[in-house]
Amino acid sequence: MPTNPYAPQLGGADPIEVIRATPARIESLIQSIGPETLAHSPAPGKWSIRDIIAHLADCEIVFAFRLRQTVAEPHPVIQPFDQDHWAAPYPHYDARTALAAFSAVRHWNIALIAGLKPEDFDRTMNHPERGDMTFRTVIETMGGHDRNHLPQIEAILNKS
Repeated sequence: MPTNPYAPQLGGADPIEVIRATPARIESLIQSIGPETLAHSPAPGKWSIRDIIAHLADCEIVFAFRLRQTVAEPHPVIQPFDQDHWAAPYPHYDARTALAAFSAVRHWNIALIAGLKPEDFDRTMNHPERGDMTFRTVIETMGGHDRNHLPQIEAILNKS
């Protein structure tokens, strides 16, 4: 498994600019959408917009911990998680509450990133499934992950 499976999604874009823009982009996409559309699954076994936003919120919490752990500890081992198990309660969530959680934690992560020294971006961690990676790689993963899910939201909206 590659260190950052989402790297191709960035397409050369600055990952910090991508992660900075994502909350507002999602907000603009869903601003006039009702709860039924947000909860509609495009196909059996596929996530709805609500589920995608809840997933982004969960991932942002994970990223927040990984970023802080990497800054605070020498070469920590980070904990992988099973996104499908974490997704089990998504049908009970509200998309706008999930977006508020995602946006708040994302802004907090951006504040952390903005306050770091250049050498902090080279700090390392170990992902048991992906091997050693740097703080910078996690930021790139965040941006690529955003770029992976935004088109999914757009595609569902275009079919609505």
